[in-house]
Amino acid sequence: MEYVTPIYILSGFLGSGKTTLLSRLITSFKQQGMRPAIVMNEIGEVNIEGLVAGEEVPTAEMLSGCICCTIRSDLSSEIAMLIQREQPDVIVIEATGIANPMEILDAAAEASLYMRIDVKKLITVVDAAHLLHLNIEQKGKTYRLMQEQIRAASALVLNKMDQVTDQDKETVQQLVERWNPYAPIMPAVRCDIKLEDLLQSDPQNRDVHFHEYDREDRVTHDRAEMLANSHDHAHNHDQAHKHDHGHAHDTHDHVMSYTYYFSHAVNSVEFERFIAGLPRDVYRAKGILTFNDTNSRFLFQYAFRESDFMKITPQGQVPDVVVFIGEHFQKSLLREQLETLEGKTSRA
Repeated sequence: MEYVTPIYILSGFLGSGKTTLLSRLITSFKQQGMRPAIVMNEIGEVNIEGLVAGEEVPTAEMLSGCICCTIRSDLSSEIAMLIQREQPDVIVIEATGIANPMEILDAAAEASLYMRIDVKKLITVVDAAHLLHLNIEQKGKTYRLMQEQIRAASALVLNKMDQVTDQDKETVQQLVERWNPYAPIMPAVRCDIKLEDLLQSDPQNRDVHFHEYDREDRVTHDRAEMLANSHDHAHNHDQAHKHDHGHAHDTHDHVMSYTYYFSHAVNSVEFERFIAGLPRDVYRAKGILTFNDTNSRFLFQYAFRESDFMKITPQGQVPDVVVFIGEHFQKSLLREQLETLEGKTSRA
């Protein structure tokens, strides 16, 4: 019998820890002697996270546009080419943090009509601290999108539990259970969980048929509403995708990105000071940088007012670049600050 390629979809808002979980999954698959492949999507012109997997893991990149907007053609073709070219044992799809997971599920389901693939699970990673913060006001597009990502999941990783109090742990777990009473919830710190439990089939003692019926009924209603609201988008698809991310999708048209390429190494202290002063409208940033005071290159990540630097040795020609993602921030202000930063180092 022809091999059926299992697929796992990783969902979750920006900075929730999807890349950490992806790295753990890839390591686990390789330890089992499997050949994994990745479909990765980032808003912006450079896929920083693609460097995490390493050159030996086949990776299909979908840049400058979110996966749910070009879902029908691009995702299906990327999966088909990966299977034909690399013959992987398993594929992990990591969607950008602002993607609606139902669109990805729909696309994968459609692709399975003409490819031997099997979507095993849609795993949503939840930033516990961020969700609690948003739940205080209980409004906004980011809050609604996180709800959709949680509701769509067949498994949930409640991440960053070390950043919330014991009382808040109970609160956030109850909140997630209320939005999705069917998916198993795995509390975690840095997505350090038993992967065999995460990837196992549906737990016993659960009315799976009711679960599937309820979700299908809800998704059918939601999809009908979504299609009715996005009729104009379907007719203006080409015009809306001239790499400015000017969507008509009401789920994430408030999100924007800015990519900056460095021409010089910068000072680490000055850069950290710049990051500390980022406006709150920027809630995610990542990049690769060369610091002239350490003579090293670093993978940089920033999420929810926290930053992290990891020394790396990139393979091949990888530019120094940083990508910012947020809501309605001033690109020109960031550009001026970064140009000033480079100017300081070039005159030093």
